[in-house]
Amino acid sequence: MSERPSGPDHPPEGLRGRLGLSDAVVIGLGSMIGAGIFATLGPAARAAGAGLTAGLVLAAVIAYCNATSSARLAARYPVSGGAYVYGRERLGEFWGFAAGWSFVVGKTASCAAMALTVGAYVWPDRAHAVAVAAVVALTAINYRGVEKSVLLTRVVVAVVLGVLAAVVVAAFTTGHADTARLAFGDEVTVGGILQSAGLLFFAFAGYARIATLAEEIREPSRTIPRAIPLALAITLAVYAVVAVAALGVLGPGQLAETTAPLTQAVRATGVTWLEPAVRAGAAAAALGSLLALTLGVSRTVLAMARDRYLPGALSAVHPRFGVPHRAEIGVGVVVAVVAATADVRSVIGFSSFGVLLYYAVANASARTLTPAENRPPRLIPVLGLAGCLVLAFTLPWTAVASGVAATAVGVAVYVIRAGAR
Repeated sequence: MSERPSGPDHPPEGLRGRLGLSDAVVIGLGSMIGAGIFATLGPAARAAGAGLTAGLVLAAVIAYCNATSSARLAARYPVSGGAYVYGRERLGEFWGFAAGWSFVVGKTASCAAMALTVGAYVWPDRAHAVAVAAVVALTAINYRGVEKSVLLTRVVVAVVLGVLAAVVVAAFTTGHADTARLAFGDEVTVGGILQSAGLLFFAFAGYARIATLAEEIREPSRTIPRAIPLALAITLAVYAVVAVAALGVLGPGQLAETTAPLTQAVRATGVTWLEPAVRAGAAAAALGSLLALTLGVSRTVLAMARDRYLPGALSAVHPRFGVPHRAEIGVGVVVAVVAATADVRSVIGFSSFGVLLYYAVANASARTLTPAENRPPRLIPVLGLAGCLVLAFTLPWTAVASGVAATAVGVAVYVIRAGAR
């Protein structure tokens, strides 16, 4: 077990608390209200048809359990690393490593998906090149300090919310939305709803970024438990309205066939002048998600490097900017390579698998909290743990197979590094 103090008055050296409640909420919104809502509605509709609305609710329930467990644990352990730290302290070093590995691998895939979404909307014929350029630019912004990252995230969130609001208004004021298209048909199955929930979870998972930045948040034991549920509630409300609007205009069949559902929905309403704004909003959303996600991944890498499960050089903190600069550069390089070679659809399921395993460890850790440690109601971590495992293993088989393979690689890394410590 680690010998470092973990209380709010004794954070590890280097990072300083500068972010308040609104900053923390914005970081969570920047991670969640991003490219996910622009990209996941189509795959979810293919899995469940109109049942994607039930999948959305199920994903939100699991996300709420995860958020509650994460918030209670973050208040107890307000240091960078999220469930990596929680699993290590509550369950043992292996489970902490398993959570950290799942997070880094899964969210690296998410970062690549966000970068590729930018490329697809900005310059489809050169999507990979634009994706790599976006990764390089945002890595440079993160390198300069977390306050600059939060400022840019505020701007991005405002732009995206404006675009989504315009899409919803167009859907419901032009007479093209039909509530009959929301009815469940024969294509809706329990398995399809579960798979859609797993895919839609991809768009909900950003609230963990708040916990992984614990060392840079003022009064983390008080701020984080308030910021996480607030960011999640706002995101759920936005997603529900947008999903109903898209289904009402396109119907499940047409929605399942499109790779740009909100652009297609706007086109179907006849408000064609809004299409460029939707494309720009999608690119801005992906940039916001990429910015916040790379922050969270680099902080987990920092925590794992401190414990020598990753190269120790990655634990360095820049003396001027106060950020884990080597971890940020390392994450940026890996994401750029994946973005240059991967397909956006192939990484969404893979990312969901890894992140669901990460939250399974978080819920198992929260289950061990005592009443004196402000544990959540007993049902919440149990439901969260079971839900994460069920959703992970009902994802498309290719995502499950690649996720299991990546987990096996992580186990091998743990055995090697543990033997060398």
